[in-house]
This record gives sequence, C-alpha cells and structure tokens, in this order.
Amino acid sequence: MSEEIKKNNYSADSIQALEGMEHVRMRPSMYIGDVGVRGLHHLVYEVVDNSIDEAMGGHCDTIGVAINEDGSVTVEDNGRGIPVDLHKKEGVSALEVVMTKIGAGGKFDKDSYKVSGGLHGVGVSVVNALSVHMKSTVFRDGKIYEQEYERGKSLYPVKQIGETDKRGTRQTFFPDDTIFTQTTEFSYDTLSARMRELSFLNKGITITFTDKREVDEKGEFKSEVFHSQEGLKEYIRYLDGNREPIISHVISMDHEKGEIPVEVALIYNTSYTENIFSYVNNINTHEGGTHLQGFRSGLTRTLKKYADASGMLDKLKFEISGDDFREGLTAIISVKVAEPQFEGQTKTKLGNREVVSPVSQAVGEMLENYLEENPNDARIIIQKVILAAQARHAAKKAREMVQRKTVMGGGGLPGKLSDCSEQDPARCEVYLVEGDSAGGTAKQGRDRAFQAILPLRGKILNVEKAMHHKVFENEEIRNIFTALGVTVGTEEDSKALNLSKLRYHKVIIMCDADVDGSHISTLILTFFFRFMKELIEEGHVYIAAPPLYLVKKGNKKEYAWNDVQRDQANERMGGSAAIQRYKGLGEMNAEQLWETTMDPNFRTLRQVNIDSLAEADQVFSMLMGDEVPPRREFIEKNAVYANIDA
Repeated sequence: MSEEIKKNNYSADSIQALEGMEHVRMRPSMYIGDVGVRGLHHLVYEVVDNSIDEAMGGHCDTIGVAINEDGSVTVEDNGRGIPVDLHKKEGVSALEVVMTKIGAGGKFDKDSYKVSGGLHGVGVSVVNALSVHMKSTVFRDGKIYEQEYERGKSLYPVKQIGETDKRGTRQTFFPDDTIFTQTTEFSYDTLSARMRELSFLNKGITITFTDKREVDEKGEFKSEVFHSQEGLKEYIRYLDGNREPIISHVISMDHEKGEIPVEVALIYNTSYTENIFSYVNNINTHEGGTHLQGFRSGLTRTLKKYADASGMLDKLKFEISGDDFREGLTAIISVKVAEPQFEGQTKTKLGNREVVSPVSQAVGEMLENYLEENPNDARIIIQKVILAAQARHAAKKAREMVQRKTVMGGGGLPGKLSDCSEQDPARCEVYLVEGDSAGGTAKQGRDRAFQAILPLRGKILNVEKAMHHKVFENEEIRNIFTALGVTVGTEEDSKALNLSKLRYHKVIIMCDADVDGSHISTLILTFFFRFMKELIEEGHVYIAAPPLYLVKKGNKKEYAWNDVQRDQANERMGGSAAIQRYKGLGEMNAEQLWETTMDPNFRTLRQVNIDSLAEADQVFSMLMGDEVPPRREFIEKNAVYANIDA
C-alpha cells in the first residue's frame, strides 16, 4: 500500500485505545490542569489529599510532608494504611490496584469515605503515572509492605519487608522530567502555603513540612509544623493580621446543618475590600458556587433585618445593596458535602442546590446571636455599611466616567499611549512603564507592529488604602482601564470585569530594577489583584526583567541580571572588564532596552500567577496596608534577596 493511501485510510486500526495510565501520560493536563509549575505542585496535593481524607474520617491526626535532597517528595500519615490483601476482581493486591488503575480507590465506597476531596478517584494513580519512580510503603496489621513503580507500572508484586508497631502509608515520588519539561523543582513557599491552609481547614491535625534540600547553621533542615485548634477562627486572624479590625471578636460557627457540616468565620476591618474564601471538602472553590450564594444570602438578610429594626437607615435616601454589607469583610466558608457536584474537573465552583439553604440558615443564626449579644459591634457594622453605601454612589459616578472614556465607550485612547498597529489582541502586548523618560526610550526601542507603550507618572495610587471612588477618579488608573479596553463592573456587581474587549493579551509591567521600581510594580500588582483579578487569573499579566549590569571589555559585552552573572561575565573577560550598574531603565538606550528586555527572542518575562488567593490577599494587605510591624518583619526576613541602592 502506498504512503498516500496509508495516510487517507481512516479505519478501526487508526483508533488508539489507550489504557488508563497511558492516557494520563499522553494527556496529563486533562488530569492535573497543566504540566507547568502549577501542575507539578498538584501532584503533592493529590497525595496529601488522601491523608487528609483519612483525617476527615477520624483515622489520622498526623501528616508529614518532605521535599527530599534529590528533589523527590515523601508524604506519610498515621492512617489505616492502604489495604494490601488480594483484590478479587483484579487478581492483585489492592495496593497495586489503587496505585496503577485509574478510577480505583476507596472514595467511591461511601462506607470507606463519607467525605473526600479527590472525588474522581484518579489522585495517587495519576501521580504514579507522571512519576519516573514511585515507592509505596504501607504500615498495616503489624507489618510493613512495599511496592515500587516506574512511570505508573509496578516493578514487582507487593511484598512484606518487615514488622512494625506503627500504621499508615508513606508515598515517595519523583516527577517525570519528560512530562514536566519546564521544571521538576518544588517551591517551599507554595507547598508551605497549602499545608498551612489544610491545617486551618482541618483543626486538630498536625502537618509537618520539611525541606531537606536546605540546611541551616545548626545542621537542621528547614521545617514548619502546622496545627490549629480553632480552625477557621485562627485562619481569619492569620489572614487579617495586617488589617485593623472594627469589631472585638471573630464571628464564627461550626456545626452540622441539614446533614451538611458548615464552618464559617468572619470579621470586619477598616479596609474597603471584600475578601471571601470558600471551600468544599478542603478544595478552594475560587469561583464560588452555591455555598457562597448561601453565605451572602444569610449575611445580607440578617444584617438588613437588624439595620431596619435599629432605625439607623431611616435617613438614608437610597437602598442598601448586598455589596455594602460586604465592604471591609473577611470571611471563610467551609462545607463538607458527601457528593459534591463541581463545574468541571478543576472543581472551582460548587453546583449543589441543596447546600444554599443550610449555609444561609447557619450564617443567619450565627449573626443573629452575635448582633444580639454584642450591640456595640452591631452598631459599628451597620455604620460601616452606611458609609459603604454612600461611597458606592460616589464610585458609581467615577466608574461611569471611566466607562465613557474606554475605547468601547467612544472616549478614545489615553494621550500618553503609543499604540501598536496589530489588531489581533492575542498578538498584542502593552508595556506599563515607569516615568516619561523610560517611556520615551521604550517607544524608540519597541517593535511598533505589536508592542504598545503606556508611561505611568510616578507611583500610582495605593488602592489597598483608598475608597473605591478615589480609585476610579485617579488619572493613571483611568488610563490603564481605558488603554486595556476592559469594561468595569456594573453597580450591582462592582467586581465583575469584562475581558472580552481586552486589547492586549500580554500586559507587561516594566519598572526600574531598584527599590522604587519594585514598589511601583507592587502598587500596580495590588491594583490588578483588587480590581482586575481576572486579568491575572487568565494569565495576561507579566513582569519584565531588565538587567542590573552591563559588563564590557573592548568589543565584548554581556548583560547580567544578578551579582553572580556579573562576576562570571567579568571572569570570562579576564577580570578587568568595565561594569555599568543600571539604576533605571532611563540609563539604557533604545537598542539596549530592546535586546535585553523587549525582544521576544531574548527577554525574560515572569508571568504573574496566583497559587493561593488567601495567601496573596494576606501578602498584599501586609505590604500595602497600614500595619507597619508585619511589613518591617517581612522586609528584614527577605532583605537578603533585595537589591538596595545607596
């Protein structure tokens, strides 16, 4: 048969019937989201979730997570241990079935797990499939069992290797670098944030997290122990530690409502932002869902009823909206649902309608009791709501001004914007540049076909400490909205952002590589996080990385982004090179800025991602809020990484 006939012969033989583990390796993103940094860390979460499920079932109270010296990860718990007896249907050990078969696991058996996080039964077997090597050790019935695997396939049958008094499961895996081609290096901070989160969501359990890649002066590994006795109450204190509370206590409750365990904690602070974090079976549902709907319903109904009865709204000339009751609110909702229905594999939005009423009732009862027992706090909350309503009306006018000035509103582009000629947003990028001087250099050095430049005058408004109408009145912020072409939310949904008209799919923050530049970058990121979070979540925000040094000798020149690269370049040139320290973008000419920072073939862009909304919220409030001591502590702790100019 000729090659041409073969190509066009679409028959049964053309259909690939992939076995489960083979399909995981060929299409890993279907199971873990992506094969980048986020997907890599998802492997750890899948294994830890199994231990957390044991804890939620009352079978485990201690979990150890370690990044090993060789870059592998070990997760160990003191649960019941994965069963090792013969699986009748498969004819091999139940451990091997769990580790090598997609869709196998105790989570489909309601007698084994009443509630669990990973409901698709693909967790640990997917980790195994995407690991170059994995070892399972089970401590059960006084014996130690072991089995090893390579890329999802067992190397030998489960075997007994000893006896023990302990019980539980230990999993060690090494991610496959042919799958995770970007990196197989785990981030301590990313994993630490998730372990902390899990300890707050599952009070009473102890999670020890150790990084054996790093040893301190005493010869000890870097390690943290996470344990929470009060659960979400402690979580609220952690998240709001950098804000000033306006009420005396964290309002909280934890009980079962309609056979659904509901845990809620909230507090009001002096900020103008709403921060609500929702969880289902320990899964962060950042898109919300029915449990968030129930929370908002219960909160608004109960506070409005109290406010009406108090007479404090009598002089108000307009209606209070739901948003007004949530300004300055930090809240966490955590529910446990036996059979949750999520929208999509990523599990970011809960769809169970039966959850709305129990959560709404629980929140209503909690607030009624607190308001009745704490009349001073109740009055302070209602006063905050009234101020929020007044500010909302002022913000509405400012927002309408922004809307009129956006491209779609017919107001034209900002005068400072040097636009590109390309019309396809997917191929366009805009640089937000610090100052007119650097903006001028960037305009000369750019590729006008697809690169736009928007110079920003000095430091933009710190939105963390500004009322909403002040934000929309700020000229630099209005210019950003207008240049990007996005529409601001309506009065009823002030946080919605319509990205359908986004004019550039890469929004690049380009500031000086010094302290002031870092501050301006943080101000812009704070604005994006508070008012354009969708822009970050959709992967449109980047930070440019201009070099710190130019190392030059004769006709030779090299750029360096840190001191190590500078010294290495100097050594390559014989140790007597001239070294220029760039204190700002304005010190580069157009050609240098293009070849180091703007040329897509050679530049370095850092994409801004949000691993944990709660952690990001805590960091932004700490860096840009009113509380000085936490910020000072953070700077002192991280000063070794900072570039401080004399």
